[in-house]
Amino acid sequence: MAEVLKRNNVRVIGQGEKVIIFAHGFGCDQNVWRHLINAYQDKLRLILFDYVGAGESDLNAYDSTRYSTLDGYALDVVEILEALQIDEAIFVGHSVSSMVGVRAAISRPQLFTKLVFVSPSPCYFNDGDYIGGLEKEDLDALFEMMESNYLGWSSAMAPLIMGNAERPELGDELTANFCATDPDIAREFARVTFLSDNRADLAKLNVPNLTLQCKDDILAPLEVGYYMQKHAPQNTLVILEAAGHCPHLSAPEQTIQAIREFIEA
Repeated sequence: MAEVLKRNNVRVIGQGEKVIIFAHGFGCDQNVWRHLINAYQDKLRLILFDYVGAGESDLNAYDSTRYSTLDGYALDVVEILEALQIDEAIFVGHSVSSMVGVRAAISRPQLFTKLVFVSPSPCYFNDGDYIGGLEKEDLDALFEMMESNYLGWSSAMAPLIMGNAERPELGDELTANFCATDPDIAREFARVTFLSDNRADLAKLNVPNLTLQCKDDILAPLEVGYYMQKHAPQNTLVILEAAGHCPHLSAPEQTIQAIREFIEA
């Protein structure tokens, strides 16, 4: 147990019968959930962690083979819950972690009572009638820039991903998060993130789930939210009056309220 908790820098805070496990997105760490932590910790038990390669996780535990697919990250989530002897949790995942939660819930549905997807995407690239938001050539250019100049890529892309240009401090925070991530691990995680296609997995979900969709998101356009609503059983779609890919940072009040209503329903 101690090895898993150290590996993923696991923290358990708050109090209450219901348990939430928060899974951060690409290039971030558990600190991105601070607004939600402050809102929920009085009534809920909260599990925070860093994926291996992020935050204060154990970099020595990173294994390129294990983390070559989202199943490696999903196994982290399962192992954390097992180490803490928690058999009923609410999963809250941002961006790529939404599909990590899907994979974890498919493999171990008994561990989860509800799933919350913050700015999810089952597939980031356009494919026929499916609108994912990115063309394959966009991804090729993204990976090429990450290889040649990761810090430059971070500085250019983070503000675009965050959106809310009138609040540059938000983009600065995401840039700092990206730059603090080990570049080699970030490049591998980026490929796993943007090349994964989890559309077929949605139909396998047997756990009630919520999609929080921003109106203007360069990585997950509105069409993705409607796709989630249509193809994920027991899905509730909430479209936030927010912009960007990180509403838990840019519009925390809306995010907190939507999740609270879903949890309490």
